[in-house]
Amino acid sequence: MSEQERFLLQVEKLENSQALHGSESLRKLLRYLARHAIEHPGTPLKEYQIATEEFGRPTEFDPAVDSMVRVQAGRLRTKLAEYYASEGAQDPIRIELPKGTYNLSFQHRRQKELRPPAPEPGSPLPDSASAQVPRSWLFAVLALSVLLCVALAALFLTRRKSVAASEGVSTPPSPVLQQFWRPFLQGPEEPWVVFSNAAFVGRPETGMRYFNSSKDSRDLVWDHYTGVGEVLAVHALDQAFSSLHRNVRVKRGSLFSLDDAKDNDLIFVGSPSENLTLLEIPGTQEFVFRRVDSGPRKGDLAVANVHPQLGESKFYLASPSTFPLNEDYAVVALFPGLNRARSVMIIAGTTTFGTQGGVEFVSSADTLKQLLPYLSTGSAGNWAPFEALLHIKVAKGVPVESELIAFRKLPPS
Repeated sequence: MSEQERFLLQVEKLENSQALHGSESLRKLLRYLARHAIEHPGTPLKEYQIATEEFGRPTEFDPAVDSMVRVQAGRLRTKLAEYYASEGAQDPIRIELPKGTYNLSFQHRRQKELRPPAPEPGSPLPDSASAQVPRSWLFAVLALSVLLCVALAALFLTRRKSVAASEGVSTPPSPVLQQFWRPFLQGPEEPWVVFSNAAFVGRPETGMRYFNSSKDSRDLVWDHYTGVGEVLAVHALDQAFSSLHRNVRVKRGSLFSLDDAKDNDLIFVGSPSENLTLLEIPGTQEFVFRRVDSGPRKGDLAVANVHPQLGESKFYLASPSTFPLNEDYAVVALFPGLNRARSVMIIAGTTTFGTQGGVEFVSSADTLKQLLPYLSTGSAGNWAPFEALLHIKVAKGVPVESELIAFRKLPPS
């Protein structure tokens, strides 16, 4: 068997692994990069080439604006490391995607580099290892496990009683909420709520800042955090959908993939500045999040009004960072998903409190009454695509009032 054939067999094994299970976009990228590395060894690959040839991006694709290729390559790099740390620990050929390049490398591993795969969860330890575990620790672990099982059982029973009680109460859902959220109540699967969690570097105890791709290593990224507004926003959406007798599924933005977008209704919570996965799918056209490039607010995140109408501003910004935050702006947008039968909604403010205010606006029948008169029905019987701009008043870190100040109907796409 030739070396190229062995490489292709290793690629095929990776495609069928648990690490890449359920991620067709990453398997597709792996096949493309492997084919290029084998057929054109030493020839560098560019973001533009990958985006246009493999992912179908238009010829005007700009890597500086659209980070889709970098995001997917980073995810593939992580999955490769996961594979060779577990199920691929004994594979004689290692496939790597070195940082700073899109050229796969195939490495023959020496025997001493191979190690046994990690044991399956719940499998017994070898006798020598189990003999080293103090009996007191085993009793402690057993006791904690029992307590955890009891707690989970109690939580489950409480939840079932709560659901049963709510089902026994014939409180009809709000007609306004039901009408507005209709596109997300009809799908075969529960909608995903994808909340932003920006990439940080540093440590909480020494100071943290936003990740800068031009000077920071991806290995140092922390994506453990999100804003308080996003947390409360997810809670508000969960309550709203519960009142409509519909559950939601929740996922943080760094774990979202294009595969999730194919057959699911999606609700994005947070702006593209922190919810970077929004850069991978069609986004807003009329009210766009953009950094101010000049003037006293240079560098601040704003909602850019692409086609200002009479009496409207070109940019909408939250209170300056040198003053207490007392106002923000949020965008609510609805449009078809990658699968035309599914819907996507974006709810985002320029700050975490604007995001919270925007979600609370669409989770309350009282405030939604401002928006419903502007909506029109599309060809499939659901709402036609739209973008709405909200002014959010904030007091002591809490959104206290939301007002619809601009609305755009979008042409059918």
